[in-house]
Amino acid sequence: MQQSEFLNVVMPFKDKLFRLAKRLLVSTEEAEDATQEILIKLWNKNTSFEKYKSVEAFAMTMTKNFCLDRLKSKQAGNLKLVHSNYQEKGSLLQKQIEAKDSVSWVEKIMDELPEQQKMVLQLRDVEEYDYDEIGEMLDMQPTAVRVALSRARKTVREKLVQKHNYGIG
Repeated sequence: MQQSEFLNVVMPFKDKLFRLAKRLLVSTEEAEDATQEILIKLWNKNTSFEKYKSVEAFAMTMTKNFCLDRLKSKQAGNLKLVHSNYQEKGSLLQKQIEAKDSVSWVEKIMDELPEQQKMVLQLRDVEEYDYDEIGEMLDMQPTAVRVALSRARKTVREKLVQKHNYGIG
């Protein structure tokens, strides 16, 4: 496979790989490193792409496994645990501040979810994969994916309602 063919296959879902890595590793730098490692591994396996039903699903599974291994490794203690995403500079309109605050709360709540629920929620609601694809990536039955997604959404909803009713939680 030529480089241009590889780029045509991989580039459409490169950002999804990064977002999954970011969700799992928190640190932008770690997520960038993980994405780069996965792209290198994909390049090394590009001759065997034909045997995969979906190269994208294969890449997402590789990303998930790589990030989980990274978190379990000795280097996990060095991972940056602070979100540095939403440093908005510019207009301080009330609606923008409220939206930013809500997104920040949803991210914090998602980070507290059990690993499986966190990944299902990320893959379904952020990356927009269907239940069968998620089941394939996470080695789960589609019904188990639906249950995990339902529980994750319920937890996020309850914690957001609690935060809005009682102030800072």
